[in-house]
Amino acid sequence: MCGIAGFTCDLMETASASILKQMTERMQHRGPDADGHFVEKGIALGHRRLSIIDLSDAATQPMHDKSGRYTIIYNGEVYNYQEIRAELALSDTQSQSDTDVILAAYAAWGPDCLKKMNGMFAFAIWDQQEQILFIARDRMGIKPVYYSIQNNQLVFASEVRSLLASGMVPPVLNYQALPEYLKYYSVNSPNTLLKDVYMLPAASFAIWKHNEFRVEPYWDLAENRNLSDSIDREEVKEELHQRLREAVSRRKIADVPLGAFLSGGIDSSAVVGLLAESSEQAIHTFSIVFDEKQYDESYYANLIAKKFKTEHHPIKLKPEDFLTELPEALDAMDHPSGDGLNSYVVSKATKEEGFTVALSGLGGDELFAGYPVFKRYQKLKKMGMYAVPHAIRSGIGAGISSLYNSHKSARLQEILAIERPDFSELYPIFRKIHDDKEIQGLLKDSQIEQSTLATLLKDPHLQKVEKLPLFSQVSVGEMMTYTQNVLLRDTDQMSMASSLEVRVPFFDHELVEYALAVPDKHKEPDYPKKLLVESLGSLLPEEVVHRPKMGFVFPWALWIRESMKDFCERHISSLASKNFIAEDYLLDKWNRFLAGGKREHWMKIWMLVMLNVWLEKNEIEY
Repeated sequence: MCGIAGFTCDLMETASASILKQMTERMQHRGPDADGHFVEKGIALGHRRLSIIDLSDAATQPMHDKSGRYTIIYNGEVYNYQEIRAELALSDTQSQSDTDVILAAYAAWGPDCLKKMNGMFAFAIWDQQEQILFIARDRMGIKPVYYSIQNNQLVFASEVRSLLASGMVPPVLNYQALPEYLKYYSVNSPNTLLKDVYMLPAASFAIWKHNEFRVEPYWDLAENRNLSDSIDREEVKEELHQRLREAVSRRKIADVPLGAFLSGGIDSSAVVGLLAESSEQAIHTFSIVFDEKQYDESYYANLIAKKFKTEHHPIKLKPEDFLTELPEALDAMDHPSGDGLNSYVVSKATKEEGFTVALSGLGGDELFAGYPVFKRYQKLKKMGMYAVPHAIRSGIGAGISSLYNSHKSARLQEILAIERPDFSELYPIFRKIHDDKEIQGLLKDSQIEQSTLATLLKDPHLQKVEKLPLFSQVSVGEMMTYTQNVLLRDTDQMSMASSLEVRVPFFDHELVEYALAVPDKHKEPDYPKKLLVESLGSLLPEEVVHRPKMGFVFPWALWIRESMKDFCERHISSLASKNFIAEDYLLDKWNRFLAGGKREHWMKIWMLVMLNVWLEKNEIEY
């Protein structure tokens, strides 16, 4: 895991080197082990290294192939690099890392090399002979790449802050993205909250040649790979178990200490169990524990740790400890978010114990229908209410919303008001936080364009998505939007703030492809993630599988009204004074929240606070 940065240029080498240094220094946390630079006419490439495979200086980047034609900077891991090395018959390479293999694979196959790779990665390769810059991102979007084109120059980096540190990218707010941020608490790639700054989409590569830039996909998450409805359930379970075992085993490669996050839930317990099965030495596990019984999961984490004989590291915290960590977590925030605080705290504690790599159970809910949204979508698709005339449904929805005047009733009103339950219409409503009326009230420029989320789910993706089983349709919606643009992004930035690499076996693309093809009848969640549990056989104890729903939920509503009130009020007032916000509307919203208004969910307030924190910390112009 590392950080990459670079730009195309015709500047003098000394000037380019100075700019590049500013970019890599801004993300030192991503790679404290080495700082590398390469500058020649046409290109500047910088790298921060977090040493994980081949710890010697031979694996330092930027790395050149023997011919001197190709130069690479690379962030991430290609887990099957040894298989690719064997296919290429590589015997005499500069290092024993996967970096040499990527270089050789690109030299041999060009962009098609990406189809060979299993991993999480973002890398850039400069072809000196053809004067081409090639940039690629992994299939699931685990590792980020941001870019901007300024004055016919391409600038790119692992973090937005690194782009801004170059001085080449103006820190200007992207007004057009604000409605989407307010709707979904995220801006879906390729857009960001900065004007003229974009994120390379997952499963895509980009080519810069002769001042022209093009982006192409190389894999499609929604590709129809359906299994027959007649497939035997035992066959599905056996195949899933094998793919899960392989996904975890691939992620063991490291020349540094490796551990695993363990909450005691199904997903993290599955990862720990599969890891222990294939490990000769005891593995190290990490979990957050509390004195407060209502959200302490230590009993279940200890149960798993004992079963698999792990070296367990409980991290005892009080809820107030998270508030103590909040300032540092906000400093780590590369994009407005309120979803990464837990990741920041457990990553920091894991790193302080001397570990550089940790496996996470992130992704089990997305693949195996673990969220309530899966059943809601299935229920709505099967209900006959859309046979009722639209005017009647809309009237019923408006009446319910007026009677109950809550966040949930407002969402129900939207669901009843759509013409038909198409995936591209229903799914965005499930993920919505502010509705269009609220956004029009908050923003002075109230024009709301179609969000990139809705665009992502329309043609050509919609035709492919709607051929998938219903549960898999929701899985695709989750992974293309909230998962990639919030969960994975936050996991990356919050773990890398402590120089910790987090690996996510459930997002192994081979596992994902198979799981999305499984018919709904095998995924029906009679209890949470039933198919996942059954596929693992006796791996998980019954107590973990059928445990009561727990987990630490931050008491945000209480904090915002009490211990964090002054902090939040300052940022709400500051945001209200900005020229794109309707001041009276926002201050009224804040007062309604303080008074306990049912429509003012705490998340609506917190996302506005985080927006202002981000604007101020990065000195964003508006």
